[in-house]
Amino acid sequence: MPRPIQALIHTDALAHNLRVARAAAPDAKVWAVVKANAYGHGIERAYPGLQSADGFALLDLAEAERVRALGWRGPILLLEGCFEARDLELCSRLNLWHTVHTDEQIDWLATHKTTWPHRVFLKLNSGMNRLGFQPAAFRTAWMRLSGLTQVDEITLMTHFSDADGPRDVAHQMAAFEAACEGLPGERTLANSAATLRLAASRPEVRGDWVRPGIAVYGSSPDFPQHSIADWGLRPTQTLRSRLIAVQQLQAGASVGYGSTFTAASSMRIGVVACGYADGYPRHAPTGTPVLVDGVRTRLVGRVSMDMITVDLTPVPDAGCGSDVTLWGQGPHGTQLPIDEVARAAGTVGYELMCAVAPRVPVASAD
Repeated sequence: MPRPIQALIHTDALAHNLRVARAAAPDAKVWAVVKANAYGHGIERAYPGLQSADGFALLDLAEAERVRALGWRGPILLLEGCFEARDLELCSRLNLWHTVHTDEQIDWLATHKTTWPHRVFLKLNSGMNRLGFQPAAFRTAWMRLSGLTQVDEITLMTHFSDADGPRDVAHQMAAFEAACEGLPGERTLANSAATLRLAASRPEVRGDWVRPGIAVYGSSPDFPQHSIADWGLRPTQTLRSRLIAVQQLQAGASVGYGSTFTAASSMRIGVVACGYADGYPRHAPTGTPVLVDGVRTRLVGRVSMDMITVDLTPVPDAGCGSDVTLWGQGPHGTQLPIDEVARAAGTVGYELMCAVAPRVPVASAD
């Protein structure tokens, strides 16, 4: 039989979470962000749960081709725009909308030969300091674009750096409003955190389009301040396996490489078919939560390439073959939010979702 580890994708949860995002941003249209292969879920597997979106936002042309191949005829947005001039040919052929954040991208458009003008998203660097025109250069960029026959509508765009924390978005909103004053066009600003936390009460943050990413995939954008339960979200990816062995430790005995865990008293530990070669975080410490047969317990010792070991004290009846939930939806309606595992490992849910290894079989749960 195959090794028992498996990842499950819950399309019903994806659809539910998208509805939550839409309800949080009344009157706005919603992008379903499917970059990074739909946050590690697989675009083809995620698509059935996300078809109620108004558009798909992603990173590269190959992903756009995959969404079109699935039958999507609505808007597709390239979040980082084109990477070279010839990319515009495929944008024309696939009818892709694309972000413009550099003068070079405007230059490429100016020499592009196309029958149909392009819908572009002009990005302002309002304080994130990654992509986008500085406020002093933004209006000039808009004027250049608006003078091109290759350009149709121009949407005004920025990205928030602090929507999930106490600094809030006021400083970026001020920069955005000043730079865009008097300019026509739709607006898109809100990521997951801004959509859930601010969009309902602050229409200027909501804009015309919101761009929920991580929230759609069942992770809280402001964990631990709010959990997915607080936001009404559901896990969309489950990583599960089984116990393949049980060991009895005596007091003073250790387990795993480096003997980083020593039993304080006699205890049973379970060996799980899952390790860092499967995408489980190698630096997850003793105490990282795990479900065994739906009961919460903890990882003990160091994560190995192919195995982890867990404390079976809370699960006295567990044995070889018992279900193990590394994150996601467990048996009997139980859940282990990915955010809790990520926090214990010193990372974020985004990374765990995207890091599930190719050797792990993936299936749709619904």
